[in-house]
Amino acid sequence: MANFGFAHLVVVAPYEPHWQEARSAVDSEYVLQNARCVDSLAEAVAGATLVFGTGSLEARKPEQPVVQLPMIAPLFQAELARGGKIALVFGPEKHGLTREDLSWCHRLIEIPTSSVQPSINLGQAVAICLYEISSHVLSHEPGHTRQPESTPHLNEIKHDLSQDASNTSGDLDRLASLVEQVMVASRYSPKTMQEANRHDLRLSLRRLMFTRHDLRRALGLFRRVLHALNR
Repeated sequence: MANFGFAHLVVVAPYEPHWQEARSAVDSEYVLQNARCVDSLAEAVAGATLVFGTGSLEARKPEQPVVQLPMIAPLFQAELARGGKIALVFGPEKHGLTREDLSWCHRLIEIPTSSVQPSINLGQAVAICLYEISSHVLSHEPGHTRQPESTPHLNEIKHDLSQDASNTSGDLDRLASLVEQVMVASRYSPKTMQEANRHDLRLSLRRLMFTRHDLRRALGLFRRVLHALNR
């Protein structure tokens, strides 16, 4: 992270003995010293308006749009231009991000690799992603941003992201919680299906890319429905 100018690290439920003994490279101590520890991924990304998960598609069927790493620059630029905050999520070294983890992600980044060995070491994956962002998104010269090439698919996604102010992941979780209460009150979601429905709802809300106005309308609608059901 220090190599490419990044400093905001959030660690989710770290294994305490290893975390306490963690050491950084020379002149990079500030990254670990200022890192924030949280209990859940939901808490880690609550303030982000666009969340990218990372992982291999070798044994996974993605449930959100997949973007090849070289094509992420337009998405980052569009989100930053409207004042958004982006989170890049990496999973544990052993198994990466789970399906549940990815349900908090708007997009999935795939690093192109050889089919002979699609899995990448965690540290290498972080370095490759941050190099790409640093080189094509962040400016090394004031007032200058390199413009990447676009494709029709990315132009469509950029249009989706070009709405007014963004919702944070925490905002979407607030709506998801309200919708879930409606589902339970209307007996749409029996107890045996609540966990699966919660997962699908979290994904759906992130795929919809609500504007702030959309979110306010949806919150008002479901509050009214819940009030009527409870009466």
